[in-house]
Amino acid sequence: MTDKRSSFALRELRAHLGAPVVLAIQAGIGILLGISGPFGTFEGLAALPRLAYWMGIVFGTYAIGSAVTLLVIDRLDAGSRWPVALKVFRGGVIIGFGVVGFLWLWNLPFFGWRGPFDQVLVAGLLASFGVSWLVLGLREVWPDPSASPETRAPALLQRLPVEKRGALVALSATDHYVEVITESGRELVLMRLADAIAETAPIRGMQVHRSHWIALEQVRGVERRGEGALLDMGKGLEIPVSRRHMSTIRAAGLLPQKQGVAP
Repeated sequence: MTDKRSSFALRELRAHLGAPVVLAIQAGIGILLGISGPFGTFEGLAALPRLAYWMGIVFGTYAIGSAVTLLVIDRLDAGSRWPVALKVFRGGVIIGFGVVGFLWLWNLPFFGWRGPFDQVLVAGLLASFGVSWLVLGLREVWPDPSASPETRAPALLQRLPVEKRGALVALSATDHYVEVITESGRELVLMRLADAIAETAPIRGMQVHRSHWIALEQVRGVERRGEGALLDMGKGLEIPVSRRHMSTIRAAGLLPQKQGVAP
């Protein structure tokens, strides 16, 4: 898959699954389960196969949960007006069944059609629902632990369809909506401009007009227009700067300071 939707989603997924903190946590849980051998696996498997079994369970189920969250749940939630509790419940059910399908296949080479098969699947189904609900609930209030404050994606991007998530370029208010412009496209979101700007962190940007916000790193050029200015944001996008915000873009170094005015 080479379209924008797939490539952006896969980059985001690889970055998360490859984060050292995520790998370390999964490995620790896998080793702990491999040593303790719950659900009859201590008696049914030798030490090394038992460790391999539980490492596969931990890494496989987490990868599936992450992929389903990014490719399915985030897309369903984008623009959805469902209450958070219902979103979390729906997401947990979707992930739960996906994980149980993986458990069913993963158990076959270790236990065949017999052994603690049913016990693991039933427990796995219940555990998948519970863990999925817990993780999705925490995700609503806690940021991704694999991302540093400097690299964490703006919260505003979670409101967009997956295929339109990308580097923020600008925000433009229109009626009761905000047009979110990224390198991957545009999307109207029902919210106030001030609220949208609050969700752009940690991107460095500024409001340059009562109806416009821009990401500083996306500015390609500046042209004076009367008492204001026009910002070239690339790809034919131009954002006006009002007179009252001229001092703001000067302070950001987009225009020279007036003589006699301290930077």
